[in-house]
Amino acid sequence: MPFLPVSRQDMEERGIEQLDFICFTGDAYIDHPTFGIAIISRMIEAAGFTVGIIAQPLCDADYMKLGRPKYCFMVTGGNIDSMVSNYTVALKKRNDDAYSPGGRGGRRPDRALTVYCQNLKRLYPDVEISIGGLEASLRRFAHYDYWSDSVMPSVLVSSGADYLMYGMGEVTLTQMLNNFKAGLHLKDMHDLRGICYLTEPENTPIGAVQCDSFEIVRDNKKAYAKSCRKQYDEQDEVYGRTIVQRHGDKMLVQNPPQRSVTQAEFDYTYELPYMRMYHPMYEKEGGVPAIQEVEFSITHNRGCFGFCNFCSIALHQGRRVQTRSEDSVYEEAVRLSENPRFKGYIHDVGGPTANFRHPSCEKQEKYGMCKGKKCLAPTPCKNLIADHSDYIHLLRRLRSIKKVKKIFIRSGIRFDYMLQDKNNDFLDELVQYHVSGQLKVAPEHASNKVLDKMGKPHIEVYEEFEKRFYAATKKCGKEQYLVPYLMSSHPGCTLEEAVELAVFLKKHNIRPEQVQDFYPTPGTISTAMFWTGLDPYTMEPVFVPRTPEEKRMQRALLQYFKPENHDIVEKALIMAHRRDLIGTGRECLIPPGALSRNSQQGKAQGRNGRPVGNSRPNQGNTKRSGREAAGRNERGSVNGRRAAPQKKPAGKHRG
Repeated sequence: MPFLPVSRQDMEERGIEQLDFICFTGDAYIDHPTFGIAIISRMIEAAGFTVGIIAQPLCDADYMKLGRPKYCFMVTGGNIDSMVSNYTVALKKRNDDAYSPGGRGGRRPDRALTVYCQNLKRLYPDVEISIGGLEASLRRFAHYDYWSDSVMPSVLVSSGADYLMYGMGEVTLTQMLNNFKAGLHLKDMHDLRGICYLTEPENTPIGAVQCDSFEIVRDNKKAYAKSCRKQYDEQDEVYGRTIVQRHGDKMLVQNPPQRSVTQAEFDYTYELPYMRMYHPMYEKEGGVPAIQEVEFSITHNRGCFGFCNFCSIALHQGRRVQTRSEDSVYEEAVRLSENPRFKGYIHDVGGPTANFRHPSCEKQEKYGMCKGKKCLAPTPCKNLIADHSDYIHLLRRLRSIKKVKKIFIRSGIRFDYMLQDKNNDFLDELVQYHVSGQLKVAPEHASNKVLDKMGKPHIEVYEEFEKRFYAATKKCGKEQYLVPYLMSSHPGCTLEEAVELAVFLKKHNIRPEQVQDFYPTPGTISTAMFWTGLDPYTMEPVFVPRTPEEKRMQRALLQYFKPENHDIVEKALIMAHRRDLIGTGRECLIPPGALSRNSQQGKAQGRNGRPVGNSRPNQGNTKRSGREAAGRNERGSVNGRRAAPQKKPAGKHRG
């Protein structure tokens, strides 16, 4: 099956005079099921419609090259929020973009979704626009925007779009396409689940949950926090209700969440005829880097009941875990093995959380996910079902494929969930067959106070997992290491907790090569804490590191071992009243005298005009790690939680 039309020539070769739908995306055109626009466009094609792709338009000619669609434009900002793609957490413009040709930045406008829709409305004012994808999902309500340091209205208002599909759109899209076949327009489809729209206040649905208006939450942080909780509490397909929020003279309406896909529907989605590659038009620019990690990766699940506060999954994919059938995954792996580019390595068999293959408990099907509670944190729910047998069987079957040499699990595992399984088979097989020397896991922090604000399990759980991991590694005679993702400056993290994390790293001989500040991305609970200084679920005050100096100190403490950080670490330790960690003792973080040495260097520089020594303030590594750049599972990309793996662990931290 060829790529979908991207030019008039493609349309003419297929005998198409006018396309039914035209899809716009902020990413380069990659026809692979990791990309939402690929799934949507292939589903449209499979339903008997014609569809074309316009990727990263830059001028009016780009917008108009396929003409006007018969039904509507469908627009997405891409796999990750365009502002996260374009800016570091330090608000510096990125030069790179893994989703663009040659990996170069500059092809995606700021707030791409809004820009694309505004241009389309200007050029085709009478054509309806439906928006979707991560940027639309996370910005569907009034939301704090880190880059402008302000609360912005729903993206429906700013973009001028007619319709917003939030979450995973396969079921909603199918219903929409059936309505188009029946002669309806988007304005006639306000009854579908999984959509948002704007309407006159007098048309507000009866019985809806009302959030404070955009104008109120923009100016009142307490109201913003309360609205955040209301929005999260209704994101369940069983009991979730309609939510409304006034924006000026219009009412924003979010209909209840769409039902999850069935396993058969999920299988169907991934069995469509994808090319699994970027469009050949990008070859002259060096291709598109984002394909490298995902070309030979397999998605077997979606959704995550882990429900971390800084993660966008709960608001986009949802907390309910959905899985593909073992046969469907196996057949995809066989197809991969027959690809001439396949070298024998499947890079991932995962999803948001690789080791989830079951619902978290038996009651969720009937009653939904527990409102205001988490399945795993701070402690696992007593009703939790922890079982890896299905996943183990799947991996064993994939390993049996003749041309498969190795299968890695790179999308991340929940070690706290693994520990709840009374059977150790998965850990043993993980260590034996599925680790490429280093296993990335996400404790995120060492302070339980901070972990509570993150919605993560306490650090003792990680320590138990670390112990078991190295025991299993030793048992199978391998030398493998854990690479923990760590985050600085999350709401709730004072300098005291940052020091606690540094002490933990010292104790466990962990030396992260790169670290990541908390990145306040739209719509998350952690971002609400960042903006309001309140916990939306308790309304208690939360400390928020805000100043560049505070963030610099917390980031430097994660890399206390670097000589260039010693001065700022010493300053931080003094401020935290932890002079006991300055010295030559076994538990000390840095040697004494860093500040005085730098002072002397400064004097020397003043005398001769030249710098003395190599000491310089650490500005933090703001370059995206490969995991963030690849936008794995539409997760990372937006979480601001990525720390790149260590090049080589400094020692065997046996735990």
